[in-house]
Amino acid sequence: MNITYYGHSFLLIKIENNGYSYSVAIDPFITGNPLCPVTPDDLKCDYIILTHGHGDHFGDTQTIAKSNNATVIATAEISYKMESLGIKTHGMNIGGLFKFPFGSVKMTIAHHSSSMPDGSYAGDPAGVIIKSGDKTVYHAGDTALFMDMKLIGEMNEINHAFLPIGDNFTMGIDDAVKAAEFINAETITPIHYNTFDVIKVDAEEFKRKLESTGKQCKIMNPGDTIEI
Repeated sequence: MNITYYGHSFLLIKIENNGYSYSVAIDPFITGNPLCPVTPDDLKCDYIILTHGHGDHFGDTQTIAKSNNATVIATAEISYKMESLGIKTHGMNIGGLFKFPFGSVKMTIAHHSSSMPDGSYAGDPAGVIIKSGDKTVYHAGDTALFMDMKLIGEMNEINHAFLPIGDNFTMGIDDAVKAAEFINAETITPIHYNTFDVIKVDAEEFKRKLESTGKQCKIMNPGDTIEI
């Protein structure tokens, strides 16, 4: 499993499963994202997973889905909206799991809000757990710290977790350090920070505090790729 970070909360995951290759984008916020080094035309993917409907996560979903004939995986409410626009969708909800050709996706709780860029209702916000083969990735979406992260950690052997640290709209650094303790992933990467002035924080401070607890932190710059 190969993961590229494109700034904010946008990941592109490349997965080999049963002899086939799949590309899965999560929260593809490109246009208006000053940290993103690619354009919507650059992106090739088979699936798009949305944690919620806000513009800085929904981003360029409509353009990318149409140009790639990609399937959008999102809450039922977002999927209805996408269907009405002629986009292939798979609707889910919190607590649900579905097996796709690339692996399974489970939607988890996220404490946040959610609406579409036009202000319409988008259901509940979510985090997502992706499992393929013996690898598990958790993208927390936009969220506050919550106690059930302990259950997420206990019920899933997470190899890599992506946690927001930007504060103001989500967890800040100290809460994200506690979240990492609850989740107990092998490695944590901070996301959702420094895109705008209101969420500017020092990722190195997060790394220092996290590693002082014995956890491993991998800061990724936009465009960086890791393999897990």
